[in-house]
Amino acid sequence: MSLTILSETENKPMSLTSQTVPAISASEQDIAITNMTEHDLLEVVEIEENSGLSRWGWEAYYAELQGNNRELMFVARVANGERENGSPSLAGYIVARMGADELHINNVAVRESYRRRGIGRALLDRILAEATRCGSQAAYLELRAGNSAALSLYEKCGFRVTARRGRYYSDPVEDALVMMIQFER
Repeated sequence: MSLTILSETENKPMSLTSQTVPAISASEQDIAITNMTEHDLLEVVEIEENSGLSRWGWEAYYAELQGNNRELMFVARVANGERENGSPSLAGYIVARMGADELHINNVAVRESYRRRGIGRALLDRILAEATRCGSQAAYLELRAGNSAALSLYEKCGFRVTARRGRYYSDPVEDALVMMIQFER
């Protein structure tokens, strides 16, 4: 699979080092990281519902797209030439908010059939690059304490556990781990 990161303002490829975007097998489908649009929301909600995330729903994502943080909403889009008729066009997504000089990653999810292909890492790399471009000093996120795959990914991206919030999640009830990364200036 090849990953293309597109500039949020020009939809042109951004140059990123091989350390930023992991090497991914060319035998997989082509994926482009682009800004989320209203047209993506049905698939975003489908991915959310199948990923065990706390539910936002269509209305919440739509409201975010109308707000100041719309530039911090990205999707991993499957190239048209790689899709079969009726197959999903999105492999995953990430949504974040900027507050003061901190980024808070609200949701990140990858469709099950696309997991373990570097897409989650590419989405995280993109949002972290955007955070540093905007002058953020740090980024935070919460995850279910039992989500070892996500914990491993976040640690590989430089996040570290800073706190535990008891019974933070419902359905099922579970603690949250709070993770953060500080950006070097």
